[in-house]
Amino acid sequence: MMESRRYGVSVPIIYDVDLEKGIITMSYIKGDRIKDILNDLNEEERHRVCKKIGMSIAKFHNNDIIHGDITTSNMILSDDKIHFIDFGLGEKSTEIETKGVDLHVLMEAIESTHSKYSNCFNYVLEGYKEQLKQDPNLVIRKIEEIVKRGRYR
Repeated sequence: MMESRRYGVSVPIIYDVDLEKGIITMSYIKGDRIKDILNDLNEEERHRVCKKIGMSIAKFHNNDIIHGDITTSNMILSDDKIHFIDFGLGEKSTEIETKGVDLHVLMEAIESTHSKYSNCFNYVLEGYKEQLKQDPNLVIRKIEEIVKRGRYR
């Protein structure tokens, strides 16, 4: 999480880590979970917010940071910034597969929680493509492959 902040992604500030007690002390982010507000935004705002989400995810992936649980429940909108929380499943990976899975989790979250606005994932990909340093089509093709695998389990 601390590494994400260095790369320009908004995350809580870590004040202390007590490994013995398993306690992390971090800043509180006052705002609204994206899950709670996305359906109520007008189309222009929804597009803008989702594009910002994609740009932030690309910053993670540009630096081989995998969030591991990118859902609209793990993002907070505050001061016009998207803040990412809950890195419990996070890891470092250079693999296209892992980056594809990261985005696939968000795609499924949007489809299930915000099904009326499934175009939101296209807005996420718009921001992702704009910000990603490597060829974004590699990751997008991987997402398509993951979707196909899921259908034939």
